[in-house]
Amino acid sequence: MTGRKSEKATPVGQYRERNSTADRALDILGLFSQDKLSLSGQEVATALGTARSTAYRYLQSLVGGGFLEEDPQGGFRLGLRVLELARLARRGYGLSEIALPLMRELCTEVGETVLLTRRAGGAAICVERCEAEHPVRISYERGSVLPANAGASALALLAWLPEQECRELLEAQRLQRFTARTMTDVDDLMERLAQIRQDGFTVSRGELDADILGIAAPIRGSSGGVVAALSIAALEHRVPDRRLDEVVAAVRRAAELISGQLAVVGD
Repeated sequence: MTGRKSEKATPVGQYRERNSTADRALDILGLFSQDKLSLSGQEVATALGTARSTAYRYLQSLVGGGFLEEDPQGGFRLGLRVLELARLARRGYGLSEIALPLMRELCTEVGETVLLTRRAGGAAICVERCEAEHPVRISYERGSVLPANAGASALALLAWLPEQECRELLEAQRLQRFTARTMTDVDDLMERLAQIRQDGFTVSRGELDADILGIAAPIRGSSGGVVAALSIAALEHRVPDRRLDEVVAAVRRAAELISGQLAVVGD
């Protein structure tokens, strides 16, 4: 019986072999680091386990594509094409894309709901929310807009504003009382915000939602200014005093990691 000859799938090993030049090029680019900004041909040959002539062939290919250039001090350094790709990569990342993986890690670590908030004038906006296994009913739903005078997230967003700007912002709006613990006096709030700046974080207890404890830390952008706040919201009894320092440290650590990544990609 005659007919068209069936096609066979290309084995993975053969595919890898046909693309070994691309693999080697990626390996070479991966050798660069903060502490290794220039590479010699011999270093590349040693790392790849190839002859020096073979390493130079790969290097020259990368130079031809603009991914590497010859270093005036000797060896090879990253080229302008890499800078262009880095710029394009930065444009593809936003606050949420960077924050969400770390929010999920924090949610798993502390076992509580995690919030990402930003400020818009005199309001705090919930941008993202990672729910714990035991969800809590709180005012901060994703997309909700709330006054900036109540709750850990809102206070963390205000605390690093210039003092006069912050005072004017608070005085320009009617400060709503949500619970008996909500602060509505501007002078009292200004003192509270000064303490938050000194501490580097804030803890609120039932100021926005009764029986809810909030812990928030600032997230800084590439310029160093506060662009968002990271917080957890939990039933007060779930974070007793003996556990408070541990959870505060976890929130601050996650906020610093997000800030560090924003500093790399820009905000």
